[in-house]
Amino acid sequence: MDFVAQARVCEGPSEAGELQDRRTIASSRNRLRRRRSMSNAIIPLLLDSLTSAALIFFAAVGLTLVFSVLRVLNVAHGSLYSIGGYVAASVCLFIASRQLNPYLSFAALLFSAVFVAAILGPLIERSLVRWTYGKSEAVQILITFGLFLILEDLQRLVFGVQSLYEDTPMRLLGTSSIGGVVYLNYQILLVAMAALVVVGLRLLINHTRLGRLITAVVTDREMAQSIGIDTNRIFILAFSLGVFLAALGGALATPTSGIAPGLGADTMVLAFAVAAIGGLGQIEGAAVAALIVGFVRVLAIYLVPSLDAVAPYAAMLVVLLIRPYGLFGSMAARRI
Repeated sequence: MDFVAQARVCEGPSEAGELQDRRTIASSRNRLRRRRSMSNAIIPLLLDSLTSAALIFFAAVGLTLVFSVLRVLNVAHGSLYSIGGYVAASVCLFIASRQLNPYLSFAALLFSAVFVAAILGPLIERSLVRWTYGKSEAVQILITFGLFLILEDLQRLVFGVQSLYEDTPMRLLGTSSIGGVVYLNYQILLVAMAALVVVGLRLLINHTRLGRLITAVVTDREMAQSIGIDTNRIFILAFSLGVFLAALGGALATPTSGIAPGLGADTMVLAFAVAAIGGLGQIEGAAVAALIVGFVRVLAIYLVPSLDAVAPYAAMLVVLLIRPYGLFGSMAARRI
């Protein structure tokens, strides 16, 4: 009996040690699982945020550019976005119906944006927007809102009230696996395109003659006119470039989500929110604000899907309460 008891006493510490080791191993495994689950959740969250931010950026950067040069709040900007989408979807559907080379659909996306900008840019600037220069913001908003209503009705007359969807460009690029999650290569292309636009606009403004002319007009319009700069031509080019960026955003969004009536209104409000967060007239601000809004929207979808539509404007409210002129905006003296 004494021998058995002594054996049990001797075995007790070793069993306790083994139990402690098992608990330590189990705890380590649980921490490893949590880290893996967190990494598996973070990677899709970041990639989805970048994709969402890219499409939002295309809608907002044109609005920001137009305001920085023309000092006009263009409420009709969302309609130009949706028109670009409608034209792109129509051309892509035509290519598919004629059984042409499907890779022509990529050229169709870019051609649609160029076409919309070449036709509507100079037409709208010369016939309507030019008369709002120097007017109060209230007058600009009322006039461009009237233009927004006209363009929305024209879309229904020309393209009908049915949704259009053509995903050939998205299907042709295939998919990739990132962090164990399958992603469309087209979504990655959107992020690359948005980054290319940011770099391209900065190079255009800082390292080209047109950019220097735009900078001169933005800095002092009267002085630019006095030294012989054709400000009317600069305004047409700047407004047409803004229309191109809006139409390009609509065209690139078509393969992923399609195009439907009412998209222009949703895009207009979201673009104003992004421009307000970044600071009106600030291109880099629009890029950073698009990242913030994209992240907030995707985070809401992941955690509280019912707050998806509210999240961007809640972010705008928080930013404007802290910085009323936006993240990159500043108070400027107003000439009377």
